[in-house]
Amino acid sequence: MTGSSLWRRLLADLLGSAFLAAVVIGSGIAAQRLSPGATGLELLENGAAAAAGLYAIILMFGPVSGGHFNPVVSLADAVFGGLSWRDAAAYLPAQVAGCAGGAVVANLMFARAAVSISAKHRATPAHVLSEAVATLGLVLVIFALARSGRARTAPAAVGAYIGAAYFFTSSTSFANPAITIGRMFSATFAGIAPSSAPAFIAAQVTGGILAIGVIKALYPGITPATASQVTVPRDQDHAAISGQAGTRVPERERASHG
Repeated sequence: MTGSSLWRRLLADLLGSAFLAAVVIGSGIAAQRLSPGATGLELLENGAAAAAGLYAIILMFGPVSGGHFNPVVSLADAVFGGLSWRDAAAYLPAQVAGCAGGAVVANLMFARAAVSISAKHRATPAHVLSEAVATLGLVLVIFALARSGRARTAPAAVGAYIGAAYFFTSSTSFANPAITIGRMFSATFAGIAPSSAPAFIAAQVTGGILAIGVIKALYPGITPATASQVTVPRDQDHAAISGQAGTRVPERERASHG
């Protein structure tokens, strides 16, 4: 891939990460204002918005970058050869910067201080286990769909999984180191204290590593061409966007994915 192509992919993942953080944090602020004191309803509103928003965001940016918005997904993609290690390393700061920027925008949209450090402590053993499980499941969903030729269903499946994981995990399923960092910058319903973030990130990376092992056991035939469909097959139109002809997986369309 050329430098121009990489630049566009990084921009797409940065913008997608920013929208993701804005959706998660903004809907959390709105839920607090609309349903004050009703924690269950606040979580339902926040989770539903996150699930629907993630679905739309993957559709928006997946055709360019693969729509990872998540360092664990990018690293897993690199392990299976769908993304080069150099590109994966470039994706990580773009994703973190996007999530941090999205948090700032969400705060400003609700007339709050641009940056307000969260004091919401979450790093209990149950929360940490939840993050490992949530990330394990997320990566499995993404790669199972790619391996079975159903990558085009990934936007809906990923959104549905994250929406469900808001309720079946005690951590409300961050499942993403970049969004974990972004959520530190908002002292709101969706925030996380900086002191809790390292444990969450360690659990997410552990969940990703476990998922890679499970994927190799369940889908031993996964190839770089298959992995390049993560999280949504990148379109052949990407060749026209980047001005290049030799994109990966020329035999079929490509598009991708927290």
